[in-house]
Amino acid sequence: MMNDNFKSGYVAIVGRPNVGKSTLLNRLVGQKIAIISPKPQTTRNKILGIMHGDGFQAVFTDTPGFHKPKNRLGENMIKAVDESIGDADLAILVVEPTNEVSASEENIIKKIGKIPSVLVINKCDTTPRENLLSVIAKYNSLADFAAIVPVSARTGENVSELESVIKENLPKGPMYYPDDMVTDQSEKQIVSEIIREKMLYVLRQEIPHGAAVEITKMKYDGSKDGGMYNISANIFCEKNSHKGIIIGAGGKTLKKIGTLARQECEKMLECKVYLELWVKVKEDWR
Repeated sequence: MMNDNFKSGYVAIVGRPNVGKSTLLNRLVGQKIAIISPKPQTTRNKILGIMHGDGFQAVFTDTPGFHKPKNRLGENMIKAVDESIGDADLAILVVEPTNEVSASEENIIKKIGKIPSVLVINKCDTTPRENLLSVIAKYNSLADFAAIVPVSARTGENVSELESVIKENLPKGPMYYPDDMVTDQSEKQIVSEIIREKMLYVLRQEIPHGAAVEITKMKYDGSKDGGMYNISANIFCEKNSHKGIIIGAGGKTLKKIGTLARQECEKMLECKVYLELWVKVKEDWR
């Protein structure tokens, strides 16, 4: 029987690239489910994260950063944003603490329309408190937000206040997911994204989005002490020159990517991981 006072709903986290949407999602959910990179447009698909609280459940979609698409992949990313906003009971617009409102942000505000929305001013730890007042005034002149909350997703500052605001603005509804579930992504998907995150970190600007990861094997061996996962993955890139960059001199770059990815996977899976990476050229993967 449904609790008449229980609140729930779908919450779209939207904003332009690189404002900290994925970091905020991870912070709200309580564990890492979305990859983080200083590069824009890191997130490619909607990621479902679930926050459970006293008397409520918020189901988040972390969308790709709002940008002008340059290819089919980019078009699909924008489609994911539109779908996420269209399905939402509540929208969270994440911005940085600056008075300049970009054309992308104005566009997002228009797309949000009459959906109840909360403005989150992220990275509030990077600017003096008094500077936030003019930022708040600027956005208040553009839309009627249900609440405006300055936070630091990186440090966790004021995130508990945001959680309260989210609960306040959710409609009454059922518990959509079991209370021990934090994402609808499979372990395979998360491992694939972890490998991609480490590539973005190690390669910096060299091939920012010209690569994709496919998990070809993920097998658990319970006979090992504490258990072990054997994982194989293909890294697809668009050019032979990219393949050389990913592998690096003497295989050093690929080894570094693999080591960092393995360590992160071991934390997530809570057991030892044996990880094999293969680099292949596939020109039309996008």
